[in-house]
Amino acid sequence: MRWRVVLIGSGNVATSLALALNGKCHLVQVYSRSMASAEALASRVGAQATNDLNQIVTDADIYVISVVDDAITRVLETCPARGGLWVHTSGSTSIDVFKGKRTRYGVLYPMQSFSKSCPADMHEVHIFIEGCDSCATQEVKELAMLLTNNVHEITSTERERLHVAAVFACNFANHMFTLSSEVLDEAGIPFDAMLPLIKTTIAKLDNLTPTQSQTGPAARGDVNVIERHLQSLSGDKHDIYRLLSQSILNRRTR
Repeated sequence: MRWRVVLIGSGNVATSLALALNGKCHLVQVYSRSMASAEALASRVGAQATNDLNQIVTDADIYVISVVDDAITRVLETCPARGGLWVHTSGSTSIDVFKGKRTRYGVLYPMQSFSKSCPADMHEVHIFIEGCDSCATQEVKELAMLLTNNVHEITSTERERLHVAAVFACNFANHMFTLSSEVLDEAGIPFDAMLPLIKTTIAKLDNLTPTQSQTGPAARGDVNVIERHLQSLSGDKHDIYRLLSQSILNRRTR
């Protein structure tokens, strides 16, 4: 028997989960505050759409909350308590958010950068899970195993540290690409020129640690180059370049 699943959310993570679970579970309903968004995703997976938390179906096996962190509590307090297993997909929200609001609950955190326009291969994603008890943990694990074999059980405290690490590795790194693109724009150089460098930097991590693969003027201790670069920058680009260069320089002396 396939699980009946309600997806509360229609954003990047929710969309990727819905598409990956489609055919492996019976996705019965998709909720979004925007009816248009709910209908757009629901139509892709053959589910019902709603923009009313009070109209969430009562007989689903699993309710997956995949909304922004600040909205999780609102969802739990607004949506009448149902049976079934409730899980959220947040990297930094404790499992305790469910306490006193639901009886069976857990966390299913897929550590990946998701975009609606660029679907991720869920088979390669590492999913980190937690449950309120051993039975709930096993159910969350079984749900996660429908998506990938890379499933790990960790605590909320460990998951928050993992999320911090992910922000450094992904969100901050991508912001560096944004700043790089702006510097290139000023010189009339297309960002495509950076792609081979970025791909090689990532590929080296298959064989080297991040510390071992570090290159550049700060890694060499070339302070003259760093100073010339700083003179060409202003605003937050100047401050970020200086701070990161100093951080790399500090590690040369350890």
